[in-house]
Amino acid sequence: MNQRSRLNLLFIQVFVISLLLALLGRLFYLQIANTNTYKVAALSIQSRDVVTPAVRGAIVDSQGVPLALDRPGMVITVDRSVIDLRKDKGASVLAKVAVLLGKKYEDVFRSTRLCGEILTGSKTGCWNGTRYQPIPVTRDATQAQALKVLENADLYPGIDASPVPIRSYPSMAGENGSHVLGYVGSVTEQDLANTSETYYRNETIGKAGLEYQYNKYLRGTPGVKTVIVDRKEAVTSQSRNTQPIPGYNLVTNINAQLQAATEKALASSVRRSKSMGYRADSGAAIVMDVHTGQILSIASWPTYDPTIWEKGLTTAQAAALYSEKNGVPALSRPVQGMYAPASTFKSLSVVAAANAGYSLSKTYDCPAQVKIGNRYFKNFEAKSQGKVNMQTAIAVSCDTIWYQIAYDEWVRDGGLFPKSGLHDYFFNSAKSFGLGKITGIDLPAEATGRLPDRAWKNRFYQSNKDFYCNFKTRAKKSDLTAYLIAIAHENCLDGDKIRAGDAVNFSIGQGDTLMTPLQMVAAYAAIANGGTLYQPQIAKAIVKPDGTVVKEFKPVVNGHIDASASTISFLHKALRSVNLIGTGAGVFSNFPVAVSGKTGTGQVFGKNPDGSAYDDISWYSSFAPSDKPQYAVVMVVSQGGFGATTSAVGVRDIYSALFGVTGGSVNPEKSVFPNGVPTKLPVVNTKLDTLDKIIKPKPTPSPPALSPAPMKKVKK
Repeated sequence: MNQRSRLNLLFIQVFVISLLLALLGRLFYLQIANTNTYKVAALSIQSRDVVTPAVRGAIVDSQGVPLALDRPGMVITVDRSVIDLRKDKGASVLAKVAVLLGKKYEDVFRSTRLCGEILTGSKTGCWNGTRYQPIPVTRDATQAQALKVLENADLYPGIDASPVPIRSYPSMAGENGSHVLGYVGSVTEQDLANTSETYYRNETIGKAGLEYQYNKYLRGTPGVKTVIVDRKEAVTSQSRNTQPIPGYNLVTNINAQLQAATEKALASSVRRSKSMGYRADSGAAIVMDVHTGQILSIASWPTYDPTIWEKGLTTAQAAALYSEKNGVPALSRPVQGMYAPASTFKSLSVVAAANAGYSLSKTYDCPAQVKIGNRYFKNFEAKSQGKVNMQTAIAVSCDTIWYQIAYDEWVRDGGLFPKSGLHDYFFNSAKSFGLGKITGIDLPAEATGRLPDRAWKNRFYQSNKDFYCNFKTRAKKSDLTAYLIAIAHENCLDGDKIRAGDAVNFSIGQGDTLMTPLQMVAAYAAIANGGTLYQPQIAKAIVKPDGTVVKEFKPVVNGHIDASASTISFLHKALRSVNLIGTGAGVFSNFPVAVSGKTGTGQVFGKNPDGSAYDDISWYSSFAPSDKPQYAVVMVVSQGGFGATTSAVGVRDIYSALFGVTGGSVNPEKSVFPNGVPTKLPVVNTKLDTLDKIIKPKPTPSPPALSPAPMKKVKK
């Protein structure tokens, strides 16, 4: 063998040995060095988790009355991995299930479709999980329905029935509470991708309201049994078996009786407004403890029956929740609704005027109209009040005084050419009351309202400059009126500046100003308590099932309003005068409890979808008792007409429940809080064997119709 052959053979030997060493090294890494990682990976392919959901913690009111809790129920599920293998893809089986449950086939079919499978049209009611887990089609099956499924497996292949805890909203005091309580739903792919929480596919978790906000406490810990299966899905062994741990209970500041009374008063105000010819398309009402920020009741209209979540949401119900025709009942107006505050905003303007050096004891002219530039700004109904002091001006809700003061301050700040060192008394006053930012209430998706100050004006202009400057080419033909073209031209030239009209409109809560009912109740509570702006708080405490307190929520101060003690004292007198000699006197003058408040009637530019002009926004903001304030109560009804004739009456009804007013006298025994607002934590009773005695079945109401029949509108 020559030298070259030996070298070739040596090269081959080295190459083969290198391959063997690499292979042995890889085997060592896989089987010894990294054995745990691949053992877990292999087990994950062979393992199956059987999850037993934990009993979800209860939500109770300040007296311990259950507002939401789990009760025994029966779920009927569909296994897509079984029915999809049938020739008709399970259509005949689902049809039988629909008949059995008394549902429409379309609803049962849609509830078993993955949302990604529905490519066109509405996806409401689809399944957000995967096809590899049992898909519930009802969580409220009867015993007879469950037995029929279990005893006739050949007729219902892929269909199963099993006992589960069902989230229930018992309405012990007749309260609805759907917007504040929220609801629970099945875990979605998005939830599973959440790295901060570990969920299992057949869990139900909080999706809205308090159920969402405090889900980590209410949820509990599911029990998990992990079994190992072979390729035929036969169980060969069990690797773990943990028992479920019940969730913690949430004690709230809500009083169920007051919540029911607040909802009733709001609904009554809406009906009253409609009877007078107004559209009254939405509304909100809130009661707050002025010394702590505790929310004692919070209502939204339109609302819906929370039991729809217990029985399984139909496609029609899901669509109705978000229907604009129905007023979007899913929207929480106290938290997410934004409205022009109108004359209720004048309390904030009083603070601005006082800080600017205007005397609150001086008399001022209240003419029928004031000329600002080339435009006249009129008093309500163009009525002159003559020469009045500021307290009377608040009582009778004079506008023209504020037009003149706001204009004068705008001029002093430089008008269209602002000076350095701006005072901006009106903007700064509103900012100190929290306008333009969230209150921090413990509910999700809170709106900020809108503070249309100089910074907002510039941001809005930059976002819309192109539209204004090219209005004739970008707007709809129906919008090409001479008036709108003139506005667009003006906004194109100096839309980034605070103009005189912006300043005077802001002073009376009009123009671009928007407030949420939460911001309004927090503002009036601050006036009532001497200037402290509290964070609205619904939760009172988190408590374990054995009664151990996990967390107690203390009052949180958001800030202090920029008002002196003398200014706040003036506001107390002026707001009391509203109900003695002013716009609220017709409702409160003979009321046995002294109430201080302010009416508001907000005008809105534009038209409804049917072409009719927007009706006024009805506000009433207040606190009581006037001499020693305890509660702040606010109500707003969108397109509800006058503040005095709609919302003020509703607020009076709420105070009647708070203080136990019967006829013209106060009966403390009928008061919601005969011993004052509770400070101690209640005993929480959530024993499953007592739930049937607590929960009474309620009929599911039809979604509210929010478009009343055409009526002749009363004259304003």
